[in-house]
Amino acid sequence: MTSPPFALLRKKAYGNEDQHEYVAWLAEFGKLALPALKDTGSLVIDLGGAYQRGVPTRSLYNYRVLIEFVDKLGYRLAQEFFWHNPSKLPSPIEWVNKRKIRVTDSVNTVWWLSKTDHPKADVRKVLVEYSDKMKQLLKDPAKYYDPTERPSQHAISAGFARDNGGAIPKNLITLPNSESNSRYMRACKAIGLTRHPARFPEGLPKFFIEFLTDQNDLVVDIFSGSNTTGRVAESLGRRWLGCESNADYAGASLMRFLESHQLDNASDIADLTRLYGCASTKGGVDVTKAKSTLAKRRKP
Repeated sequence: MTSPPFALLRKKAYGNEDQHEYVAWLAEFGKLALPALKDTGSLVIDLGGAYQRGVPTRSLYNYRVLIEFVDKLGYRLAQEFFWHNPSKLPSPIEWVNKRKIRVTDSVNTVWWLSKTDHPKADVRKVLVEYSDKMKQLLKDPAKYYDPTERPSQHAISAGFARDNGGAIPKNLITLPNSESNSRYMRACKAIGLTRHPARFPEGLPKFFIEFLTDQNDLVVDIFSGSNTTGRVAESLGRRWLGCESNADYAGASLMRFLESHQLDNASDIADLTRLYGCASTKGGVDVTKAKSTLAKRRKP
């Protein structure tokens, strides 16, 4: 599960490739990932859209990535998903705010790719709550439901009224990305760490980790950033690896794993700073060492 830097026109602090070079750049990572995947494994890539330079027309780079990975590298497209972020701000300003000729772009494409035609997946792990109407139907099927062929020619059987514990989710995932006051953000600010500017909500990797993996499976994020994926994987009992080229971002991701540490006063902040220092390494931080140190401090 990963979200690489998007092919945006405006350069970001974390680095992002030019649109014309992007597909070839990302494909190099795809080539390395494919043989590392198990036959039952998946590669889930979150890609935001972008405009072409100077005109109000969209780039197709995220779709070209999909075609490259499937046609050239040999991945299968298990299913396409779309992440709707209702808190997304209007952009680009020129086309949306100033000239008012485009609407807010609030949807990312999420490609669920696999090595084989039958990757591990279990939709029963990610069922969603039934609608109020469905709950009424399940209480009294005869009152609300008549098994028959619909005008659309879909044949609906009596089994439709069976309670399966929840509804099958759609491939449109609606999650606001509003982490501006999260524990990670506040902890980084408190001790002066560089916060990663692009973070997806925990609900996004959580859905795919629950859907596509089992306890103790290995989850890898090759563009881990603030390591949301690793934090979620650990909370769900999965093993994880995170790869991040920027040591500052990798180091600051430790804050995601110390959520129980208080930030109420100067003493708490000083203690967190010392904890960060003892876990620091040349290439980032040792999360296991930091958590072990914290656990020892709590022993009576």
